Amino acid sequence: MARFTLNGVAREVDVDADTPLLWVLRDALGLTGTKFGCGMSLCGACTVHLDGQAVRSCVLPVAAVEGRAVTTIEGLAGPAGERHPLQQAWIDENVSQCGWCQSGQIMAAAALLARTPSPTDDEITRHLAGNLCRCGTYQRIKRAVQAAALSARSDVSKGGEP
Repeated sequence: MARFTLNGVAREVDVDADTPLLWVLRDALGLTGTKFGCGMSLCGACTVHLDGQAVRSCVLPVAAVEGRAVTTIEGLAGPAGERHPLQQAWIDENVSQCGWCQSGQIMAAAALLARTPSPTDDEITRHLAGNLCRCGTYQRIKRAVQAAALSARSDVSKGGEP
């Protein structure tokens, strides 16, 4: 039995403690936004947040999230379903081609922006270097992260939340 908070909601799942979080999310809880890419923590398609930090869910046993907060791509949107600035920027910058890596890319970028609201191009490149995009949309990804950072700064300057 594992107990944790998932996208702001307390959850309890009855699975083996060594089951990777990815499969708990996808198979036991039906949240399929987090993707399986390699199963070895190499590609980043399975990236989620654990207590606000980007982690690879394909190698993280569910026992490691006991009592902690997990956020998936489904939980990144606002409470009324409004898109996160990164989700909107992904659409505006026409980032996706096949889309397989995109939830992991967005989750990694969200962790970066939470820690570094105005990242440089080099910081974006370094932070997202472990997330592979087989379609090669890296320049659009970088533009989307820059746009989301600018949007968040603009919202704050207008009195909104970051």
